[in-house]
Amino acid sequence: MSDGVPTVEFADQVLLMDGGMGQEIRRRSGVGDAPLWSAQVMMNDPDLVQKTHEDYIRAGARLITTNTYASTRWRMARVGAEAQFSDLNRIGGALAHQARDNSSEPVLIAGCLPPLLKSYRPELVRSFEENEPMYREQAELLAPYVDLFLCETMSTADEARAAVSGAAGVGKPIWVSWTLHDEGRTTLRSDETLADAARVLEGLPVSAFLANCCWPESITAVMPELLALNKGPIGGHANGFTGIPPGWSVGQGVSLLERRLDLDPEAYARHVDAWIDGGATVVGGCCEVGPAHIARLRRLLDAACG
Repeated sequence: MSDGVPTVEFADQVLLMDGGMGQEIRRRSGVGDAPLWSAQVMMNDPDLVQKTHEDYIRAGARLITTNTYASTRWRMARVGAEAQFSDLNRIGGALAHQARDNSSEPVLIAGCLPPLLKSYRPELVRSFEENEPMYREQAELLAPYVDLFLCETMSTADEARAAVSGAAGVGKPIWVSWTLHDEGRTTLRSDETLADAARVLEGLPVSAFLANCCWPESITAVMPELLALNKGPIGGHANGFTGIPPGWSVGQGVSLLERRLDLDPEAYARHVDAWIDGGATVVGGCCEVGPAHIARLRRLLDAACG
């Protein structure tokens, strides 16, 4: 953890994040493979987005993430919606903020800073010089609504460096969450090691290191490496997909991704319990991990404290 970085205090020994927003919203809305995926719903039915945040809070989450994963300038420009970029990020921040206001719980809000163009495609990540100003712009839009920034599903070391550098000027804590290969592998999707990815961030204001949007087995396997970084809170939020097909992108439709049938709330909780045993202090879920999974994790954490 860099000197002078604001820290996020949380009351629980282990902070419980929410689960996946995009897939949960897609399931509830029935929009199917909309070009803008979860961002489309903020245009058509913002109340549904707010209710999803509220359901995660009721399930026990004490950190919710803005629904801005698909609201990047480049993604929106590709479908002719770039003019709505600023408004959708502000709406995403405001909906999370309102959901917290409607709750009596002490909830933190993380501003989602996602891959700017495509997920899981390290070979398509643009240069630092192109990415950094895009992240800075999105961070500035989200800043009034959030307690911290979550640079999530980062598939290369330099992608995370650009996201952190872009958000650094806002003055809020920044967390980095790398996406790993599936099947229990511990390298980023770029094949870079965790140690190398963290080394690229030396001197930048990163408060926590996580892994996300991969098999839970991969997060279990990488936990010793996260712990060895010795740089503050660590943890993970896995997805429930059987895997990511080579060359896949959101534009091809998320319906092509299959859900694992062996990761019901009980099974997922066993994976998370192993992360906690390995030193995790921030846990939650990503795609295909919904409120029922988070409610089971809440019971797990409450039982451990009781």
